[in-house]
Order: sequence, then structure tokens, then C-alpha cells
Amino acid sequence: MDSIEQKLKLLQQLREQARMGGGEKRIETQHQKGKYTARERIMRLLDEGSFEEFDMFVTHRQTEFGLDKEVFLSDGVVTGHGTIHGRQVMIFSQDFTVLGGSLGEMFAKKICKIMDYATKVGVPVIGLNDSGGARIQEGVMSLGGYADIFLRNVMASGVVPQISAILGPCAGGAVYSPALTDFTIMTKGTSYMFVTGPKVVKTVTHEDVSVEQLGGADVHATKSGVTHFVAQSEDETFELIRKLITFMPQNNMEEAPIVASNDPVDRVEDDLNYIVPTDPNMPYDMRQVIELVVDNNDFLEVRRQWAANIITGFGRFNGRSVGIVANQPSVLAGVLDNKASRKAGAFVRFCNAFNIPVVTFVDVPGFMPGTVQEYEGIILNGAKLLYAFAECTVPKITIITRKAYGGAYDVMSSKHLRGDLNYAWPTAEIAVMGPSGAVEVLYSKELRALEGEEKAKFIAEKEEEYRVKFANPYNAARAGFIDDVIEPRNTRFRIIRGLESLVGKRDNNPLKKIGLVPL
Repeated sequence: MDSIEQKLKLLQQLREQARMGGGEKRIETQHQKGKYTARERIMRLLDEGSFEEFDMFVTHRQTEFGLDKEVFLSDGVVTGHGTIHGRQVMIFSQDFTVLGGSLGEMFAKKICKIMDYATKVGVPVIGLNDSGGARIQEGVMSLGGYADIFLRNVMASGVVPQISAILGPCAGGAVYSPALTDFTIMTKGTSYMFVTGPKVVKTVTHEDVSVEQLGGADVHATKSGVTHFVAQSEDETFELIRKLITFMPQNNMEEAPIVASNDPVDRVEDDLNYIVPTDPNMPYDMRQVIELVVDNNDFLEVRRQWAANIITGFGRFNGRSVGIVANQPSVLAGVLDNKASRKAGAFVRFCNAFNIPVVTFVDVPGFMPGTVQEYEGIILNGAKLLYAFAECTVPKITIITRKAYGGAYDVMSSKHLRGDLNYAWPTAEIAVMGPSGAVEVLYSKELRALEGEEKAKFIAEKEEEYRVKFANPYNAARAGFIDDVIEPRNTRFRIIRGLESLVGKRDNNPLKKIGLVPL
């Protein structure tokens, strides 16, 4: 019988074997590509010394196609739990050095186990993806493994935060798990995502396209909106995850942690009084407004490069985490289009699911007109944003800085959609449409009878008359749709006071199985 020393020695040998993944040669190849190994990634992401590994000794159970000669401990994915800033997370990290990180039956079971664990104990799940896709040798067992993971993504949705980092290839069925998670981060130059690769694309559609053109980080950051963040390196990816997770709670039953703030609550920003141009058609950068009012000018923007006419992201007010949605007047005048509606709607729903208050800055001329927008479903997509704000029960504070025209006024967290505190700056224009369009509708008969300077003078007079009567915040304030018209420089103070007053907010939607979001 082996002595205890021999058994302990065997244990250490097996652990060391598992830690070597696919072996020194494959690890070296991974490093040559500028990529860390699965365990190196975990160590760089989590707090030092906090990782506890599960299922280190798992192996696949297949013998076909030579797999009986390629058996590796851990079977291509490292799973377990650890901490980020002292808070528990569950994590899996796919190991490209083992069979190209391909997913098989046991590989999937390991991921499912930690996802079940995360849902049971109420902690975030972080997936580090670097996989060649389904393990072809395992056939339907690998396909079933993907579906098992997808089911858990759906069951965990809105229960615990889910974050996906794409650190290498992610193709075919593998893309749907990240797509089902709350936030996706891609690493520039080394990661890509697509349902079908360049060879299949060329065969079916005759398009000649590279991996990067089809599914690189820049493509998904600017064209598809699939990725929420792009990092320049793996280390930047890990820092981004560590920062992102500080804004969210552990699960849907908790609040996001409050961080001690040294930024004065009553900090006044005189620049805000003059940031909106006197010319209503001149742009300005709403990002500057946000950075001037949040704690220490610290704003983490989400999907910055996609649908840039609307801004979404996280900030803090007196240490309290908030989600921020804001029209961006410097891009397409801040108009709402298909992409912007989807982007903001998804973000608001995340905040609502995880008890994060929503602060909305409004400067919107309306919805984008045109056949392109109509054919792509602006009615449905605009309704998604409307639905998100209407069903949202977390504290909602809205600041109208300038334009709030037409249906876009309603959609952008108006009082009518249960906005809790709705403020306007003196520069706000709240009306069915802008003065120019209104004059054309209201005085069409008169305009047809006029020409030249006389017509121009008439238009100018009527536009000014309309602006005085309607394009201001006071009509809405008289009706109680605006709670107060505030001095812009006091915006930070008013938001913080508002959030404090809403700490005990309780709002419920009617009992239902699910709400039917327009899809």
C-alpha cells in the first residue's frame, strides 16, 4: 500500500500536469501570439491568491478519431471561483493549448457546474473565451454541451451579472453564449467572433473577406454592436472587467456597493451654464456634461463606438452607482435611430434588472426619418427603448438640457413613463416639433402666398413667436411634467439629492409571466 507521502506526491504531480495544459510547446505558441494561457489569465484578473479551482482532474470520455491518445487533465477549460476587489465571482477560462480549446461534453459540464453554482450563491459569472469551437470528434455531445450552456445563460440572465471576454477565436455556436451575457469585451488584434467563417462565406455568398473584416474587434465595436468594449491588450481587458464589476451588485437581490467619495456633493460647475449654444442648431458634446457632474469626472462608457448618437455607461454620484443614458448632440444631432434605440434599451434593462438607478440627459430632435430607418424597423426598435423605460422600476432622474421634441420626448424617460424626478435646464425646448417645422405646418396657407424677403421675415417672426409660446420648459412645468427648472451649474447637487430621496423607492409592475418586448 502506498504511503501518505506517495499519495501526496501523486496529487502534486497530477496538479502540475493539469497546470501544464497542452504542454510547453503549445504554451510557447500561445505566448508567441501575444496571448496568455488560461490560468495566467485567471491570475491576472482575480485578486492575488484568491482563485480556487474546480474539476482540475476532469478528462473527456471519448475514444473515437484518436482522442484516446489525446487526454489532458482539466479537458481544455479551467473553472473555479475567486475574488475581484474582495467580492466573489465564478470564472471559466478556455485553454487553447488543449485541443484548440474545443468544447466537448466534459468541457461543457465544467462550465455548467460553475454557472449553476453562481446562480445558487448569487455571484457574477465571468467567461474568458479562447476556443476553436465545437470538438468535432465528439459530434452531438459537443453540440448538446453548447445548448446546456446557453440554457444556463438564459436562466442566469437578470439574476447574476454575466461578463464575457473574447481573447481569441469565438466562432459558430460558441458565439451565442457571449451574446446572451450582459457585457462582451474583445481584445484588438487577437480576437474575433462570427457565426460562419470566411471560407463558408466565400462559398455561399462569394464574398472574399478576412477574419478581421468579418468578425474582428473593430467590426463588432463599430458596425454590429456585438461587443460593448474593445481593449488594446489582454491586461487592459482584465483591468476593464475589474472596473466594470465595481458598478454592479452581486445579484438581482442586492444593491451595487457604495464607494467612499471625496468629491463634494455641492460641487458647482459654472461651465454648464454656458455649454448649450445659443444657436439651437449648434452641437455640443454631452459627454462633457456627464463628466462634469459625476464623481471625479469618472465615466465608464459602454458601446462607445456603436450608435454614437446616444451615450450609455456607468458613473457615480456621491459614491452611488448609476447607469447614464444621454443623447449626443454632436453626432447626428442626438437623433434616435434603430441602433441608438436598441443600444439604450438594452442598457436600461440591465440597470433595471440589477437595481442600478438610471440618470437620463435629454437633447433629442426626434426619431430619424427616412426609408432606411422605416425598413429596418424604427417603429419596433423605438418601441424597445420606450418599453425599457416604461417597465423600469429603479429610481429614474431625467435632465432635459435642450431639445425634447415629439415622440422622442415621451420615450426618453419622461414623467409619463414613470420618471421619478424630471428636471429641465432653462435652455430646454419641449414641444411637438421644432419652431421651423411647426411654422410650416401651422401657416402653410399664409406661406404659399408670400415670397422673398417678406416670406423670410414672416417665418422668422412666427418661429420666434412659437419658441416663446411652446419651445421652452415652462409649459411642461406648469402641467407638472417637469418637477423643476434648474440652473445647469447645480445639476450634480440636484441629482445627488434626488437619488438620496429615492433610496426607499418601491415600484411594481403588474403580475405577469413575462412582458412581451417588441422584438
